[in-house]
Amino acid sequence: MSRKLLLPLAILWLAGMGLRLTVLAVPPVIPLIHADLNMSETEIGTLGSLPSLLFAFAAVPGSLLIARTGAVPTLIAGLVLTALASAARGAAPGVATLYLATVAMGAGVAIMQPALPPLVRAWCPNRIGFGTAVFTNGLLVGETLPVALTLPVVLPLTGGGWRWSFVVWAVPVLVTAFLVLALAPRDVHPRLGPPRRWWPDWKNPLVWRLAFMMGGVNTAYFATNTFLPDYLHATGDGTWISAALTSLNFCQLPASFAMLALAETLVRRHAAYIGLAALVLASAIGLAVTSGLWIVVWSGVLGFANSAMLVLMLALPPLLAAHDDVHRVTAAMFTISYPTAVIFPILAGFAWDASGLPVFAFAPAALSAVAIMALAPTIDFRRHAA
Repeated sequence: MSRKLLLPLAILWLAGMGLRLTVLAVPPVIPLIHADLNMSETEIGTLGSLPSLLFAFAAVPGSLLIARTGAVPTLIAGLVLTALASAARGAAPGVATLYLATVAMGAGVAIMQPALPPLVRAWCPNRIGFGTAVFTNGLLVGETLPVALTLPVVLPLTGGGWRWSFVVWAVPVLVTAFLVLALAPRDVHPRLGPPRRWWPDWKNPLVWRLAFMMGGVNTAYFATNTFLPDYLHATGDGTWISAALTSLNFCQLPASFAMLALAETLVRRHAAYIGLAALVLASAIGLAVTSGLWIVVWSGVLGFANSAMLVLMLALPPLLAAHDDVHRVTAAMFTISYPTAVIFPILAGFAWDASGLPVFAFAPAALSAVAIMALAPTIDFRRHAA
């Protein structure tokens, strides 16, 4: 690997980590926030869902910002907004201001998400799969560090308070913004010429196929995380909740490291998407029909396969879209895919309540896998970006 490529890859990895550090800083301190602000369970649930909603609703404005200013300035703006809004959550005197700061933080993440695929295209034009795997690895590390370190390390350093913990996790995001400003390659800044298009082409069938496949990846992950604890409690396997959730989330990391070596080879192969989706389907069935230690095993398989598929999906906009359309296609993918990760788990919950059958907990993951297996063969991977 050339030294010229190392700096852009390092920036992509740090930016990927910045996508999730502040978002995943919340779950470990939920009990503290709950007690301090006297929040109800409904208010806690709303707090947890706000970032995902912003990821969908602010993706297209992110596309507009990229079209008008360029991918690098948009990335910097998103990092700064994310860091400052996340730190501001620590100063929130009540629930309303906490929500407002969380909305601003989610908007910061949302506008920089569509910036990363165009940067992969610009900085790694001949290694798009590898560049995507790099920033996705950073994203997954960014999901893991706050969950692993907030309670044992950060809270003791900040006197046990949740407010300063948000400031701590905002610092590396802000530092990343300054690093991007100082070190990012200059050749991807906006060029002089006619205004670039920013509104997604909603009539393009490729956009919808990619969006629904990405929606399947998101749905399988979020729905399984949501329902797995209640499912195990309902089926008498409650002692395996912690181990199963740890397996589901931790096994994403080895998958992302494996994809650093394999993404470039697999990204244009239909069999890769079908095979990984088949593993998700098998895992959903395995979770529904087994118990005990097998729950932990199948949770890990689902996390591994779904994470690998996430890398491949994020590589497709820069691989298949024209240079000036990557941000538009990416924004459309996020706009469509995140709501599906909210809607289908709700429907599964209704089905569980109406039927009394806990097995519906894994219906979203299973149906998502089937949809991906059906849609993947319709993607023309021989089509190279113009």
